[in-house]
Amino acid sequence: MAGAQIEEYFICVACGTQYPPSSAPPDRCSICTDERQFVPTSGQAWTTLRQLRAGWRNAFQRLEPNLYGIGTTPDFAIGQRALLLQTPSGNILWDCVSLVDDATIDIITALGGLFAIGISHPHYYTTMVEWSRAFGNAPILLHAKDSEWVVRPDRTIFFWDGAAKELVPGVRLIHCGGHFPGGTLLHWEAGAEGRGALCTGDILQVLPDNGHVSFMRSYPNLLPLPSREVARIAAVVDRFRFDRIYGAWWDRQIPAGAHEAVAVSAARYIAASDGCGGPSGAA
Repeated sequence: MAGAQIEEYFICVACGTQYPPSSAPPDRCSICTDERQFVPTSGQAWTTLRQLRAGWRNAFQRLEPNLYGIGTTPDFAIGQRALLLQTPSGNILWDCVSLVDDATIDIITALGGLFAIGISHPHYYTTMVEWSRAFGNAPILLHAKDSEWVVRPDRTIFFWDGAAKELVPGVRLIHCGGHFPGGTLLHWEAGAEGRGALCTGDILQVLPDNGHVSFMRSYPNLLPLPSREVARIAAVVDRFRFDRIYGAWWDRQIPAGAHEAVAVSAARYIAASDGCGGPSGAA
């Protein structure tokens, strides 16, 4: 029909989340208007995957045998990078970036494709459905407690519940909560030369010294978690064997001693929180 408007899958420029097809951008991004994120002072802005492919590229870095980082350049939205984990039972994509293009698909296909996608929390859902479709409708595993934040539903999305879920032998999702109710970590038993590695997104935020982590409800808005919640998260993590942590950005990782670093970091957080003069656990 003459004059008909073309529908696009609009992507929020601030957080990178892709919305269902529409002839005009959404009025608001529900991810950004939540108190954990923010709408920039310049206002809500939108782009599309076609526009991203014209001006941005993905860079790959080998972080250790069988683990690659994937990050968009120049930075887009929150600026996190994804992780591609190779295993004998199939490759896992951990967290997502908004850009998925032909070069990215070619490289990952050459590395064995994707068996499944796991995501730590809604800030990194981005274009997860596009990633799934690009790799034969690879299943997307999200914790059920964050189901309300899925803005583009799809048959490739599966919600899991409980404390942990095995993706392939030696690789499991761990429910941690905290930053979001469904906050999830990925545990890789064979990582760090067999000592175990934890991929944390920013559920456990690796700090600039690459020796500690922190725990927040909102990082940009500086909303802390109650100390009792931090103690609970530390207890969950303590049950797993790992010596290395990969955070959400290229330069954020704890190369060794990470298990002790989480315990020390949690104790430091709790001591600082409880020493501020308010009641224990007050946020």
